Amino acid sequence: MVETTDEELNDLFRRLDQARFTEPLEDSCFYYGINSVYLRKVVSYWRNQFNWKKQVEVLNKFPHFKTKIDGINVHFLHVKPPHLPEGHSAKPLLMVHGWPGSFYEFYKVISLLTDPASHGLSDEHIFEVICPSIPGYGFSEAPHKQGFDSVCAASVFYKLMLRMGFHEFYAQGGDWGWLICTNLAQIAPNHVKGLHLNLVSVLNMRFTQLLSILLGRYFPGLFGFQEEDVRRMFPFLKKGLYKMLMESGYAHIQATKPDTVGCGLNDSPVGLAAYILEKFSTWTDPEYRKLEDGGLERKYTLDDLLTNVMIYWVSGCMVSAMRFYKENMGKGIGTQKHDKLPVRVPTGVASFPNEIMHTPRSWAQKKYTNIITFNLMPQGGHFAAFEEPELVAADIQQFVGKVEREECWRKMRK
Repeated sequence: MVETTDEELNDLFRRLDQARFTEPLEDSCFYYGINSVYLRKVVSYWRNQFNWKKQVEVLNKFPHFKTKIDGINVHFLHVKPPHLPEGHSAKPLLMVHGWPGSFYEFYKVISLLTDPASHGLSDEHIFEVICPSIPGYGFSEAPHKQGFDSVCAASVFYKLMLRMGFHEFYAQGGDWGWLICTNLAQIAPNHVKGLHLNLVSVLNMRFTQLLSILLGRYFPGLFGFQEEDVRRMFPFLKKGLYKMLMESGYAHIQATKPDTVGCGLNDSPVGLAAYILEKFSTWTDPEYRKLEDGGLERKYTLDDLLTNVMIYWVSGCMVSAMRFYKENMGKGIGTQKHDKLPVRVPTGVASFPNEIMHTPRSWAQKKYTNIITFNLMPQGGHFAAFEEPELVAADIQQFVGKVEREECWRKMRK
């Protein structure tokens, strides 16, 4: 259960009241990062209208638990279906968030997955959702020793699922959740029935992939590209390399000296909000950089955005959350043992058009050798479950349906 105190709120209000703002450059919109004219409006709303106690009640609509695994107190949601039709059993689904998100990203999609019929969806597949906070994020304890990376997180979540009695389950993730769930499928392929991802990244580029960057625009069929792949990827200098350079500055900081900037963010709620909200703008739609308000309220409410910020603020977790980049990238990208191992469990990919980097199916299947669904989604960006819960829920349902049918077919043939 999430709790709050008047002391916690009074401290927040004092800091908000003492915030210092820097005037933005003329017509800079979100090109220099968050626009402080809009940030003032957010802080005013936060101070005068946002009701954290009410949002705590929203957070507590799902049951919260903690358990100690490998010496770390792990926070997680465990949401069971409110009712199961006769003859149905709930399918366990582990859902893992990333940065700068939290377990709260999944609140809308959890309801669609655990109680689909009440939302006008098919109840053929009903899920029991387990949604943990990555150690160092939200209400999970932060690791105390160096080296806690995605493989360690995957191991912790594997033990969590076994402890809860789930010996076969599905796993879903984007952002760091993509890597943690991928590692989990590598660690426990006989326990992960299916892996669903809304982000796929290939860290080891082969010669054919490099060649496809040069020639794929002109000979898409040769490299297995669809028309939509070409639209999302090319010209590669602009939509690939330049876009990545423009959007990866934060990762360089967090993969090298996370504690330095993290100390400032952990001490200033306004700085924390600026840092997080800028990502929710640009990673939802890069075109939002052209808007003075960053388009933040086009897909989200301020209550939802500030609830996510508050999870970072009240837990004081920003430094430990940022350290996860150093633990995963500090030894080099694509150099770890798991980077070189294939994933053989059934995999489903929901590829959203505004994701930071597009990975075509022909690239993904070099790593994920058993892709059974790969859907190019019509809209949406990096925070897919938060932004487009209906699309994500429908894609998970479709993927799981296909896995279950294929499993049933295999059993019949035996």
